[in-house]
Amino acid sequence: MEISIIYEDDDILIVDKPSGITVNRAETTRNEETVQDWVEKKIKDQISKIKDNFIEAGSNQQQGSIQGFSDPVRDFALRGGVVHRLDKETSGVLILAKNPEAFGLLQKQFKERMVKKTYVALTHGRIVPVEGEINIPVGRLPWNRMRFGVVPGGRESVTFYKVIAYYHDRNRKEYYSYVELLPKTGRTHQIRVHLKYLGYPIFSDFLYAGRKIAKKDRKILNRFFLHAVKISFIHPRTGEEVCFESKLPEELEVVLKQLKRID
Repeated sequence: MEISIIYEDDDILIVDKPSGITVNRAETTRNEETVQDWVEKKIKDQISKIKDNFIEAGSNQQQGSIQGFSDPVRDFALRGGVVHRLDKETSGVLILAKNPEAFGLLQKQFKERMVKKTYVALTHGRIVPVEGEINIPVGRLPWNRMRFGVVPGGRESVTFYKVIAYYHDRNRKEYYSYVELLPKTGRTHQIRVHLKYLGYPIFSDFLYAGRKIAKKDRKILNRFFLHAVKISFIHPRTGEEVCFESKLPEELEVVLKQLKRID
């Protein structure tokens, strides 16, 4: 598996995840290698030691926890240091923890919404106004458990956006928006659902752009146009704010170059 390392020290591992790779291991990923599999190989000694201790303490399990082990230690071992996720087709910067202490502190920052994440996307249509806040609850659709949407009783979801530029495709006679997105919350498919709700679905999004539109888009780009370009957080050891960035992948750059930019 080819995953570029942006930064690494004794506590954290910042990687540039390519599109097409799933982050977390699950029942549905048995036949594919995930980011979790990849990082567990890098920190296998740390993971093995904790799991061996889990086995020894197995008789003391209570309510899903292993007595004597804190949640960060247990979760670090079970998740292989994966602190947060990106969709399979989403590319970009991803934080991985290399020890339980760093994992717990980073997880706490995500829960308290201290981590600043920035994405870029190409959407159908000209988004108006050029910047704003999307504050719409998101939840899993009862009739399709693979999709999310704006549903009654959904979880609070907030995304700030700002249009970087508009583009035009003369052949398809269509306008697009290249937009920067800053999600305040981290719901599954949040950005994709929010943009769909506004009427500006992400280019080549097979779940939310509509079957007919996505089919046409996939002739140009075989993934959806969403990239995690930047992430900022407090380093778990130094206590200083750090920021890491990921360049736009070549396949996304190619799409933009095929369009006419309208400033």
